[in-house]
Amino acid sequence: MPTPAPLDLLLLPSWIVPVEPAGVVLRDYALGVRDGCIALLAPRSEALRQPAKETLELPGKVLIPGLINAHGHAAMTLFRGMADDLPLQTWLQDHIWPAEGRWVDEDFVRDGTTLAIAEQIRGGITCFSDMYFYPQVACEAIHRTGVRAQVCLPILDFPIPGARTADDMIRRGLELFDDMKLHERISVAFGPHAPYTVADAKLEQILVLAEQLQAPIQMHVHETAFEVEQALQQTGERPLSRLRRLGLLGPRFQAVHMTQVDDEDLENLVETNSHVIHSPESNLKLASGFCPVERLWQAGVNVAIGTDGAASNNDLDLLGETRTAALLAKAVAGSATALDAHRALRLATLNGARALGLERCLGSLEVGKAADLTAVDLSGLAQQPLYDPVSQLIYATGRDRVSDVWVGGVPLLRQSELVRLDEAELIANAQQWATRIQQGA
Repeated sequence: MPTPAPLDLLLLPSWIVPVEPAGVVLRDYALGVRDGCIALLAPRSEALRQPAKETLELPGKVLIPGLINAHGHAAMTLFRGMADDLPLQTWLQDHIWPAEGRWVDEDFVRDGTTLAIAEQIRGGITCFSDMYFYPQVACEAIHRTGVRAQVCLPILDFPIPGARTADDMIRRGLELFDDMKLHERISVAFGPHAPYTVADAKLEQILVLAEQLQAPIQMHVHETAFEVEQALQQTGERPLSRLRRLGLLGPRFQAVHMTQVDDEDLENLVETNSHVIHSPESNLKLASGFCPVERLWQAGVNVAIGTDGAASNNDLDLLGETRTAALLAKAVAGSATALDAHRALRLATLNGARALGLERCLGSLEVGKAADLTAVDLSGLAQQPLYDPVSQLIYATGRDRVSDVWVGGVPLLRQSELVRLDEAELIANAQQWATRIQQGA
């Protein structure tokens, strides 16, 4: 029998949480990486008999799948804190859209996306979904920085930065699909903004293209009660029902927010196997409403989690977002057993991978999957005493305890230091953008 090739990397943490199978915590286990994939998951004593080019001890740390931020607007980090404490429509129409019209260009998207990527890596995020302008520029930043992403083409019925019309964005988007079709870390999706900003004819066109390309569709849906009430007044139809009538709902449809869910909505989601992406902190901050996560989960709907953009959150902290999701789910359901810690972690990992159509290679620590990994230090004062590492991770640990991050086995964060990005340079650049925007220059 031929001798197996040496592992590229052998990791020896105190705990491994594979996420699949559910509810499991492995103690005194090791994980081996070869050719960018998980090649070994075995007891420590057995794993140490395997030859490895690099062996890394991770005492006091828990190894989990890389976190997946299933919805956001990366470049909007440069608008962080600009128009706080306002309701959604006022925030959007009176502040964000005018600011985007004035400031968003290729440089803005390049710098804002890179800043967002650095923040996300430091917080243990290895894959994110981005819906913003100049998506080709975002792809360049993603490629350069080594993370994994789904890039959604922003489509609206009016001009946006980088596209004069929806057809212009679709044309550019199809070119991007072609450019990225073989990229190992970047996938492209359609991102019609919301039911109230995209007409039926355009949604039907998007559906045809999405089916031809087998591409996902991500869309803000039922973000507020006002959105639903307005649609009912104008058409007599709830937005989600309209999308089902048009044929958009299905296993590749990602409904972001869903703070308004009645029996009809639940039936539409369940029967079409559509995904819901929950952004609790943005919804709380904008007073948009509460997604009934436990009800959706019990009905069999796949629920993932996303931070939304830093302009409305105001951070890209998926660990913090997951803690908020777990606590809010309990309050909304009126049950302390709703969305326990293990299921909350699943929202931020495997459920996110499923929503993005990447569950075959991401979201859990299984042999054969990509070595997208996050190590979190649970040895700190605030994590003691430690009875259950998953409970401590969700309820008592912040992103500042993330120590190491790998994407495809390549380190992007090592001992809490960014490997490919210069943090001081990113901060200085962000401050320059703030000065320009404040001075209107």
